[in-house]
Amino acid sequence: MEQVVAGLALPMFLLAVAITLFAGFVKGAVGFAMPMIMISAFSSFLPPEVALSGLILPTLVTNLGQAFRDGVAAFVGSLRKYWRFLLATLVFITVAAQFVRDIPQPLFLALLGLPITVYAVLQLLGRSMAIKLEHQSRAEWGLGVVAGLYGGVSGVWGPPLIVYLMSIGVDKREMLRVQGVIFLLGSVILLSAHINSGVMTGPNAAFSAALVVPAVIGMLLGLRAGSHLNQARFRWWTQLLLVLTGLNLLRRAMGL
Repeated sequence: MEQVVAGLALPMFLLAVAITLFAGFVKGAVGFAMPMIMISAFSSFLPPEVALSGLILPTLVTNLGQAFRDGVAAFVGSLRKYWRFLLATLVFITVAAQFVRDIPQPLFLALLGLPITVYAVLQLLGRSMAIKLEHQSRAEWGLGVVAGLYGGVSGVWGPPLIVYLMSIGVDKREMLRVQGVIFLLGSVILLSAHINSGVMTGPNAAFSAALVVPAVIGMLLGLRAGSHLNQARFRWWTQLLLVLTGLNLLRRAMGL
């Protein structure tokens, strides 16, 4: 009789643990990409709702540590500084999550993957894509809406935030903290929304909870590795990861 762990056959569960460990490492090193790696890899061998549920609790717990890494005062300061992006993201995660079973994901993935890939490639080539200060507020609202729409459907809302922070020239430490703050609150809303949508039911919730430990271990290892990256190298790796993320989203959109 085949052994079952958290609702999955043991080989599938162990594969999910290995993927989560790697995703946690990447998140610790550069501050994002955990849900993108997890949803992309999980979707290749798990049903969509199980794949989505698997990333929710690991993302929530690791974001908690990232958000408060500089203390409560810094956390509150980031809330005040980026409240537009945060508000737009949270509202539209809640809205989009209710349509997770109705919206064609290939279209959403293509519309997200293409601009991310183009942006990151241009950055790697040395092209300036900075948002002018007089347009910063509108960009914050607009990218927050985009992040929330995609986040509610796919569990991934990091790329629009990374694009915004890189465009306005945020330094490494602030970028990591702001990502944690917005990702944390978004994770809380995502969990609540998918409890309501029915995605986070008993077996799915157990699977998600089982992945928290490997996610935290991976993140701690990644934090140690990331501490050796200077600002220029940090931005380069972030841009490269955005390119790979965008290409992967396009691959998933085409069903490859």
